[in-house]
Amino acid sequence: MEHPSVIGVMSGSSLDGIDLALCRFEPNCAHWSFTIEKAETVTLPGTLRERLLHATGADALELARLHRDVGIAIGAACKDFRKGTDAALIASHGHTVFHKPDEGLTTQVGCGAHIAALSGLPAVCDFRTMDVALGGQGAPLVPFGERMLFPEHRAFVNLGGIANLSVHTDGKVTGYDVCPCNQALDFLAQEAGLAYDADGALARSGAVLPELLEALNALPFFRQRPPRSLGREWFDEQLKPLIATSAPLADRLRTAVEHIAALVAGELARAGTRSALFTGGGAHNGFLVERIAALGPCKPVLPSAALINFKEAVIFAFHGLMRWRGEVNTLASVTGAAHDSMGGAIYLPN
Repeated sequence: MEHPSVIGVMSGSSLDGIDLALCRFEPNCAHWSFTIEKAETVTLPGTLRERLLHATGADALELARLHRDVGIAIGAACKDFRKGTDAALIASHGHTVFHKPDEGLTTQVGCGAHIAALSGLPAVCDFRTMDVALGGQGAPLVPFGERMLFPEHRAFVNLGGIANLSVHTDGKVTGYDVCPCNQALDFLAQEAGLAYDADGALARSGAVLPELLEALNALPFFRQRPPRSLGREWFDEQLKPLIATSAPLADRLRTAVEHIAALVAGELARAGTRSALFTGGGAHNGFLVERIAALGPCKPVLPSAALINFKEAVIFAFHGLMRWRGEVNTLASVTGAAHDSMGGAIYLPN
């Protein structure tokens, strides 16, 4: 694998499908360059999306079945996706069900053995567990890939199911989860029968609800200093009950946007950065990006649609390559672990 093509696979907490990105990497001095050769999002098959939405309340047998079935879905998707390509490796983040680093655990479903067996390629998965075992948050992991693949940028914002931020200064990288993002916005949009609020149009038509905004901002997690990270269960337990009220939907969406924008803008201002690369599905929400820009001094930089949609898949492809090469791919300065580490388990096809 001198200059391999790697399939990066990402299933985010927003549950909008399985992102697949075929990427080629080449070393470039102290960094790496990359090319996205092919990318697509595959719909979760059958009832898998609904099952994953309720996974945190599932019994042990259902979790085992989900681990199997997500692995089968990813393996089948990669088998089709790799046709006609020279893909040599798969790197799959898996779908996070539980994330409780304070208890020393993080759980991503998506069985690597099934991925390798069905696709016919080696598969790297389970990227977070080693860092958690070393006392870290196990998240966010992408700042390592950002440092190696995007040296021209100093700050990065991912507006996915969860909004997270990373800041790169001389000799140090910090990164952490800021707040739920599309988890909240998509949950509310579904009340109107929408998969998501396109461009924030429904939110734009609403008005901020001051009491709701105050309640959202008062949640203790937002006063916690980094390193810090969130899981789906935190959203279900802490934030969802606050927004699942009888107030007008447009007003609740407008308030959620203001909450997210204020927190992201505030963290960027605290970091002292004047611009940041914005990616993730929320970067397509023009109203959300507009409010972040209005509430702070940082200018959002929006790259190509392919990079907005598939940046995390690209980065996990790179993380998988580093694991295959036996090199560090996780930064303790970000996660709070005892030291940098090499995360990921490798499954070989027979």
